[in-house]
Amino acid sequence: MDRETSADTVVLIHGLWMTPLSWEHWVTHYEQRGLRVITPGYPGVLPGEAGVRAIRDDPSPLAGLGVREIFDHLSEVVGALDAKPIIIGHSFGGVFVQLLLDAGHGTAGVSVDGAAVKGLKALPLSEIKATFPVLRNPANRRRAVPITEKEFHYAFTNNLSVGESRKVFDRYAIPVSGRMLFQASLANFTPNAVTTYDFANGDRAPLLFIAGGDDHMLPPPVQRENYEKNAKHSEAVTAFRLFDGRSHYTCGEPGWEAVADFALDWALAPVPGELGKG
Repeated sequence: MDRETSADTVVLIHGLWMTPLSWEHWVTHYEQRGLRVITPGYPGVLPGEAGVRAIRDDPSPLAGLGVREIFDHLSEVVGALDAKPIIIGHSFGGVFVQLLLDAGHGTAGVSVDGAAVKGLKALPLSEIKATFPVLRNPANRRRAVPITEKEFHYAFTNNLSVGESRKVFDRYAIPVSGRMLFQASLANFTPNAVTTYDFANGDRAPLLFIAGGDDHMLPPPVQRENYEKNAKHSEAVTAFRLFDGRSHYTCGEPGWEAVADFALDWALAPVPGELGKG
């Protein structure tokens, strides 16, 4: 099998406050399309419902966990595959998609509601509000910081009712590594920051940015700036797609199938440019 051109495997990378379980709908959907699907967790984060319970009971594996440790772990997982996969990441998982593509991994990458790599300046007020509960206390950089139901509803599931959001919270939400958020938020002021990315890399695989129009955590300006900076500086295929009316919980919010299918269809046949609205 040609490791450079095969695209029969999809690697799904979760974001902060989440575990691999957050991809459960996409896993089934992609497997039904005949693909092998891998959902690696961050170091210390196990798959399935048991993984969620374990981290809630003992969040210590997340305390002090940094971007570099996770990137190295994901690189080992992806690099051990027989062929280069499609790599799709949600939220901070989008950062890892960019870093992995920059390092030569993947046949294509998709950043869904992705967080910012070093060099981006967009910082919408809703993003500040969503991350402030962690960033307001410098001591949190050494802690695993839980998220409340109210904070989760604002940051992730603002399109759902309080009751609907509670069900999502109960199934998926875990504490976050404060260190990761501090590393990302201070990247533009940190030499050799761990989220440093080469926007001019013309050899990377094609990259698609997907934004949700109602996303509070990482609103469309973050994805658009990322897309525009990549498209300006790199000769590699770069694309952008806005899905109106979608929150940060695009992996499970009603209508998630349209996002999942668009991401996969594009990755199998990448085209550049702004690809309209969904």
